Amino acid sequence: MNEEDSRGLPGSIVFIKIPESLSRPIGNFVVDPDVPIPVEMGAGGQDLSGLSWEMIVAGMLRVLALESEHEHADYYRRFVLAVKKDIFQELSETGIIKARNGDLDVAEEIFLALAGLKPDAPEPLLNLAILHEDRADALDRAGKEELAEAVREKAFRTYKRLLAMDPPFPDAYFNAGYFYMKIRNFDRARDMFEFYVTLGQDEAKTERAREIVARLGARSDADALFKEAYDFIRMGRDEEGIAKALKFTQMNPDVWNGWFLAGWGRRRLGRWAEAREAFMTALGLGADEVDLLNELAICEMELGLFTESRERLERALRKEPENLKIISNLGVVARRQGRLDEAAAFFRIVLDMDADDGLARTQLAELSELGGGR
Repeated sequence: MNEEDSRGLPGSIVFIKIPESLSRPIGNFVVDPDVPIPVEMGAGGQDLSGLSWEMIVAGMLRVLALESEHEHADYYRRFVLAVKKDIFQELSETGIIKARNGDLDVAEEIFLALAGLKPDAPEPLLNLAILHEDRADALDRAGKEELAEAVREKAFRTYKRLLAMDPPFPDAYFNAGYFYMKIRNFDRARDMFEFYVTLGQDEAKTERAREIVARLGARSDADALFKEAYDFIRMGRDEEGIAKALKFTQMNPDVWNGWFLAGWGRRRLGRWAEAREAFMTALGLGADEVDLLNELAICEMELGLFTESRERLERALRKEPENLKIISNLGVVARRQGRLDEAAAFFRIVLDMDADDGLARTQLAELSELGGGR
């Protein structure tokens, strides 16, 4: 067994010199017996008596996933593709299925391996960026904002790599546009969609990109103003942020985003009626985002408009059925309406989805004392 430096690799990977019995050409690929070969041993220890091509390929893919700049990475790439010519397509399909089924850890490792196997292929990186976005959204729904932000930063870095590719990969720009919209960098989002229109060959996506560009409004100095408003509110300087958001709405009267920011800042200050007015204006301009519906519902809840609040939350839940913030707020509304058993049911759903949710646990304890949820 070779004493190869494998820092950063799991303990199930060992490096060996390839046995003479396997040291033969594979098609046009010539096996180099002097290159140490990574082998995936799995949970069974270091018994090499059953050594197979599958164990070698699995080991090489793990190295490419975790150490794509490994000194023998290029050799491992050629080796894997010689042994399994169709592995890129097969693993791509497997990774997508795993991601759709919620097995994100396995999907992430598959996409990393594919990105290491074919560094110039944009598809694995795009799948990886989308996976990071999905994971961040799930963490947001669970109320784990700091973790969500860290994962979203991974998505940002992955999109950065994608957008640096030459030639440009159209779908990277289309998806990056949505990513930037999520983080409310609308200037950058518009850049992505505008560039996609010049590249895209998918008519439906191109038309959608044009619609979004029009919806976000024409480019102007207002973009910088919007970013300032968002940053001020995020940093707790709500009054300054609200002022800039309102100035943005004056410059872009048909764009809903500024009204959302104004409402967000007002809601943070407890100015429920003013915040509701801003959110309603955003709805009237075509906004229908879950975050907006949730913020509006909070304001209506505080104003005693429980029926309206519940309607907003139910509408948001239809869009994102597993959003824990929405489910939790439905529980709060039900409790304020005196529907204690129903409130407890909502909080139990939250705990079923996230056993560590402190708010749901506290609410259930209080409801139990009040005689609800028994």
